[in-house]
Amino acid sequence: MITFTRGLVAAALLALPLAVGSPHSAAADPHPIAVPMTLAEGIRLLPVAAESREGYRRTLFKHWTDADRDGCNTRMEVLISESQTPPTIGAGCKVTKGEWLSYYDGQTLTAPGGLDIDHMVPLAEAWDSGAYAWSAQRREAYANDLSADRSLVAVTAKTNRSKADQDPREWLPPRAGARCQYVADWVSTKARWALSVDPAEHEALTRAAAGCEEPVEFEPAL
Repeated sequence: MITFTRGLVAAALLALPLAVGSPHSAAADPHPIAVPMTLAEGIRLLPVAAESREGYRRTLFKHWTDADRDGCNTRMEVLISESQTPPTIGAGCKVTKGEWLSYYDGQTLTAPGGLDIDHMVPLAEAWDSGAYAWSAQRREAYANDLSADRSLVAVTAKTNRSKADQDPREWLPPRAGARCQYVADWVSTKARWALSVDPAEHEALTRAAAGCEEPVEFEPAL
């Protein structure tokens, strides 16, 4: 099941240009409703548009921050949340031990030094597909998004760096059993933030989803 806001569904159905990359379009409806659909149907609703990386700099997306001012920055919040055992947390909210399953490759780690926090849709890809039009505050919110389980994910540094800023046309997790979930997480993130997909990306997502029979539960749209 995919959850979209009424505004995002309507914009996608009507293919309104303002829906793509608008810094406010994803938050237009403060009361999201569940719209049941398959992963393939969700992909078809994503706006399709050409991408451009002109003007991109990683520093335009401020991270890792401590938005709730509890002393733990976004990286530490993800490590704490995703540890499968109670994590060991030292001074300054530094996570030193836990147990994390890197779902991209199926590896389990107990030391956080071997983990990267991956932006499901990389910052550069987000820029290309709409974030170029956002305010600095919205880019910061995106780069530190803790409001959906899979916007940010702890994975082995090796797999995160092999992914880099590639979209699903160019990269999918090495563990075949992770790919349906990965595609669902990718589509969910793009839908939540009203980001577009380019034609080749759309085709790749459609191909990947063809082998995914189970329904997928997405977080509410922003």
